[in-house]
Amino acid sequence: MALGLTCLLALPGAAQQGPSPEPVTPPSTPQAQQVPAQKGSNSPYVFRTNVGEVLVHATVLDKKNHPVTGLPQSDFTVAENGVPQKIDYFTSEDAPVSLGLLIDNSGSMRTKRPEVDRAALNFVKASNPDDEVFVVNFNDEYYLDADFTNNVAKLQDGLDHIDSRGGTALYDATIASLDHLNQDGKKPKKVLLIITDGEDDASRYTLEQTVRMAQAEKGPLIYCIGLIGDMGGSEKRHAERALKALAEATGGQAFFAKNLSEVDALTHELAGEIRQQYTLAYRSNQSAPGFRRIDVSVHAPHMKDLKVLARSGYYQGASGASALRSTQ
Repeated sequence: MALGLTCLLALPGAAQQGPSPEPVTPPSTPQAQQVPAQKGSNSPYVFRTNVGEVLVHATVLDKKNHPVTGLPQSDFTVAENGVPQKIDYFTSEDAPVSLGLLIDNSGSMRTKRPEVDRAALNFVKASNPDDEVFVVNFNDEYYLDADFTNNVAKLQDGLDHIDSRGGTALYDATIASLDHLNQDGKKPKKVLLIITDGEDDASRYTLEQTVRMAQAEKGPLIYCIGLIGDMGGSEKRHAERALKALAEATGGQAFFAKNLSEVDALTHELAGEIRQQYTLAYRSNQSAPGFRRIDVSVHAPHMKDLKVLARSGYYQGASGASALRSTQ
């Protein structure tokens, strides 16, 4: 029987054979609401659980794809399955996140890993200092090489566990990482950053199943950086499609670096975007089970051609592996 990723917490660095056919369903955790911190706190915000609310993180971009900040709640509207929803909570504070770094460790990454690892660490350094971060390295297996921490030295040690060989089990590693975020991430806002240079060629699960897992009710934002410039033909198209599907379904973005030197700039850009997002919450007035489509719009006076990035929807009541199991 294959070990799940979370079993590695007692055995850091142990090799995986892929997720079990029946992944353990993560416990359901209520969504969260931001409230003022207590006097003496080092952070300007703390979170209080608020059961039953749908939490949405949104990035607003101008026509040059630069983040737009400072918009008021009145500029935003949200609909679920086409039905307008009342926004109960809104903020643009720089909230800390639970973050997973999922780094390709396949054979083709051998010469790329040193620069990718530097970019990953710079991403963490440019992020909120109260973030909690874990590192998973993957090839045709996956490894939890650093559990949740904000200690850069521990993350460096996790990234240094390089054994670039084998294939690319991107989907299996993503599903295991999503479960780890859902089960053990302490921050209401959750993010997964994937850096890979290839098409999945070793997973037991499919792209469609992985996307559905990511669209669980409390699913995270997924950002992807693809180093696929040397690929060609259908292989490159398939890799682009996979990374875009994972990112766009969750409200993140997929970037494709032309060369290694672009990776560090991209991670800095992502760190800034995550810290400048808007967060809104609403209590759904829908009762239908299954997938619920979310549409977030911005209508700002004197500003045109604004684009909103937010998750496209969620599977009501689904948390982690339960969203996946229904597809099997």
